[in-house]
Amino acid sequence: MIITKAEYLSSSVDWKACPPANLPEYAFIGRSNVGKSSLINMLTGRHNLARTSGTPGKTRTINHYLVNESWYIADLPGYGYARISATERKKWEEMIRVYLCERPNLVQVFALVDARLEPQQTDLEFLNRMGLWKIPFLILFTKTDQVRPLKLKAHVGAFLQKMEASWETLPDHLLTSAKDRSGKNAILDRIAAGNQGFSPLNRDHGSGKKPN
Repeated sequence: MIITKAEYLSSSVDWKACPPANLPEYAFIGRSNVGKSSLINMLTGRHNLARTSGTPGKTRTINHYLVNESWYIADLPGYGYARISATERKKWEEMIRVYLCERPNLVQVFALVDARLEPQQTDLEFLNRMGLWKIPFLILFTKTDQVRPLKLKAHVGAFLQKMEASWETLPDHLLTSAKDRSGKNAILDRIAAGNQGFSPLNRDHGSGKKPN
């Protein structure tokens, strides 16, 4: 897939205020400061499409981008950010849950996990919840250029091993880097395949990858 156009559309705090659900949509989510904005910019080839920040928790709305005038990217708020009140965090979590479960044109979620870190419980818990909600997702290990190969292999292996404790079949995963663009073609291939089979009235949550 070649991306020729990508533009910002809107920011919403309620899934009902999101753009019309007439095009296939792909959501990106992960812990705060996981490199989500940088990855979106890398995929679309637009340096400042999604605003990057060194301050965790900056994204507090569902931000939509229209790509090639034929599909959407939804940039979701990061989870696991400690420097907010419990009330605010609960509000974000509920907004994310309702969006993921109710958005009819959502084809797939790209769940970002920081490859520099050992397995984080917040990541594992969130992926387990998406499994229980039957949300189709693909794990993207980010910032792989910042980890030595042996440590990268160890971190990814440890994360997948933790998931094996509660999953019958492990979700697919890819290694990515916004800096060296690794994973870009594989992600866009997934999106192209999703676009081809898109039907807004027949959203398929049945990926066969559910926690036991």
